[in-house]
Amino acid sequence: MDLPAFDLFCRVIDNFGDAGVCWRLAHRLAGMGHTVRLWIDDLETLGRLVPAVRPAMEQQQVEGVRIGSWAHAGHAPPPEDGVVIEAFACALPARYENAMAARRCLWINLEYLSAESWVEGCHGLPSPQPNGVPKYFFFPGFTQETGGLLREPDLTARRDQARKQDRRQRLQALTGLHADTLPANARHILLFCYPDAPLAGLRAGLVHQEIPTCLLVPGGRPAGLTDEGSLRVLPIPFVPQTRFDELLWCCDLNFVRGEDSLVRALWAGSPLVWQIYRQAESAHLDKLDAWLTLARWPDPAQALTQAWNRQDDTGVCASLLQVLQPDPWHAWQARCRDWSGELAARADLAQNLVDFCQKCRQKS
Repeated sequence: MDLPAFDLFCRVIDNFGDAGVCWRLAHRLAGMGHTVRLWIDDLETLGRLVPAVRPAMEQQQVEGVRIGSWAHAGHAPPPEDGVVIEAFACALPARYENAMAARRCLWINLEYLSAESWVEGCHGLPSPQPNGVPKYFFFPGFTQETGGLLREPDLTARRDQARKQDRRQRLQALTGLHADTLPANARHILLFCYPDAPLAGLRAGLVHQEIPTCLLVPGGRPAGLTDEGSLRVLPIPFVPQTRFDELLWCCDLNFVRGEDSLVRALWAGSPLVWQIYRQAESAHLDKLDAWLTLARWPDPAQALTQAWNRQDDTGVCASLLQVLQPDPWHAWQARCRDWSGELAARADLAQNLVDFCQKCRQKS
């Protein structure tokens, strides 16, 4: 069977998540042998994640993916007998959409990641369209009844191999921090968060720890976080997407934000605290509760994540002091390692998507 070509459409709303997820999917599909075009409206943001991308070039090919400016997408022919992915309901250019039926396209609406139970019932449902093009909802997720999570086939093997090397040497190569300046007995924590994170609570929970903490902060030192007691704050450069995994693998605990970083932290298999993207009417908190139900973490780890997402400095401090005690810490480590292994034993999102598209073609 011929491999279908994919056109993937991405609009960047804010931050890096939209571009990050779409690039990973495009890159993964290209690695599986598919012809892939990524149409995106913010090449600057993509260039921060993928340094080989040149924002001034409206058409280019990077690592097997053809990248085009959204402004040109309306004049491009859809891939004949191919698949068009509309990421996060971004709405396709009208002219392009009108041309899809004649090119016998399959249309996929790639949704946001959620652990809520209703996702399983909606994953794969058809969405009849006026132009007659078959369209389906495709939901990423954490269970086998969803589309799964993006993961490269060799990711966990590379992770395990990397961890055989000295951590301080790896951090030096990634961040420029000299290995001799990183205490060998320190707990290393990555802090990648939104501006409203309760940093006062984080500071209070770390300054009096018996084990010293090296807090690695990409992009610069946040206001209010300074070296104090057993806490050392280390600003580090923003790393490209291909090296973000390596940074996660260096750390004992990862504070991450958004969708793409969450998934990568899960593959690290280490304790993590997720700051979910804030939504109107606190809808994000229902998503967080659903995810924590699946996570099945020790109570202090659950409390820490809840407090982190409610800007609760007192709760963050109290739960952090508890979860870093030996017993809950070891239980948290074990559960994160086990869950990561369970998820990695399943097919990843890109493979599930290709399989799903083939089944849709067979039915049509």
